Amino acid sequence: MNVVQNIISKYPDCGRDSLIPILQDIQVTEGYLSKKSIVEVGKHLDIPVSKIFGVATFYNQFRFEPYGKYHVQVCRGTACHVLGSSTVLQELEKHLKVKAGQTTRDGVFSVEVVACIGACGLAPVICVNGEFHAKVTSQTIKEILDHYKNLGE
Repeated sequence: MNVVQNIISKYPDCGRDSLIPILQDIQVTEGYLSKKSIVEVGKHLDIPVSKIFGVATFYNQFRFEPYGKYHVQVCRGTACHVLGSSTVLQELEKHLKVKAGQTTRDGVFSVEVVACIGACGLAPVICVNGEFHAKVTSQTIKEILDHYKNLGE
């Protein structure tokens, strides 16, 4: 039994009202919602895949790609915004050649924009796998990325 089937088996005789909890469980376990998992849920609940995809894309909590080895969160809260987080994000996207919400082809980096990290005194701030980087500038982005790239070598 695969991971998705194992999760689905915890919801016998369920209906549409179990869709979101099932998707949440799958995402917690697998880290994202794959096309295969959505198809399996559809079969179990007898719901068209298009409907499941519609629900999953409506809610911000669901992802359709796994995070990279290094998950970069860019704070866009008020303090970070005022102090230049949009420039930081643009520079990050330029260096990684991905947009927010995407993962690099090699699976090393993923980028996510978050409303507020709660570290306003450090603005602008990014967080990589739980490690905060304060007062980030477009100049320091390359150094930060290089640091993480070198950890993998």
